[in-house]
Amino acid sequence: MRVEVIKIPEQFSVTEASEFREMTYNLMKVDQITFELDFSNCNFIDSTGLGVLVGLYKKCNETHSKMILKHLKKDVARVISMTRLDQIFTIL
Repeated sequence: MRVEVIKIPEQFSVTEASEFREMTYNLMKVDQITFELDFSNCNFIDSTGLGVLVGLYKKCNETHSKMILKHLKKDVARVISMTRLDQIFTIL
């Protein structure tokens, strides 16, 4: 399984989320993949960004790919925790 490290932008909202969705879905067309999503630069995520992560998670399950969230900053981790997505996503 190929590993693809993707740096999440400082603001993960509407504009960035749609580009992210298109890029990740295109990568999954090729083969199974492990996405390592690096949040070290990300200070903000909105509901659109969360929705795209949920969509990628579902798509990964369908294609036997994986998604790992890494280096979450406190504010982003809090949003993910408040939505209980920390119970679903793999977070390192």
